[in-house]
Amino acid sequence: MTSQSLNQQFERIDHRITNWMARNGVTLLRMSVGIVFLWFGVLKFIPGLSPADELATRTISVLSFEIVPPVVSRPVLAAWECLIGLGLITGLFMRVTLLLLFMQMLGTIMPLVLFPAETWKTFPTVPTLEGQYILKNMVLVTAAIVIGATVRGGGLTADPIKRK
Repeated sequence: MTSQSLNQQFERIDHRITNWMARNGVTLLRMSVGIVFLWFGVLKFIPGLSPADELATRTISVLSFEIVPPVVSRPVLAAWECLIGLGLITGLFMRVTLLLLFMQMLGTIMPLVLFPAETWKTFPTVPTLEGQYILKNMVLVTAAIVIGATVRGGGLTADPIKRK
């Protein structure tokens, strides 16, 4: 085989793989984020099972000026996350699902401000394990933005039009 034929074979394989990723990437992203939300939501239904349980319920309590106790916020948050997960997995009611996700993420970042001693070893460069758990949500928010860009029928393309 010549280097030119190897290059052509590589280009054909690369084109197929890239087309497959463009066709399936957003759907797989949507479903995988949905699984994460559903899984974490189910864990929150059982007090003490989720590592984020206590911090989440305490955050809601502080944000509600102690009006919403953990006995109420825990199942509401669990159901909220499960709804987000199911919406993402099924692809149904995506605008509402993404709205719920973005609202939930706003609450999720609040412990970084409300409980800095628990979320930072050294602010702003060294988060605790809880802080890392919260900061990884940037990936979920970014994934939701990409998913949201396809709600009106948009998608990825493997071969964009070359601009001059």
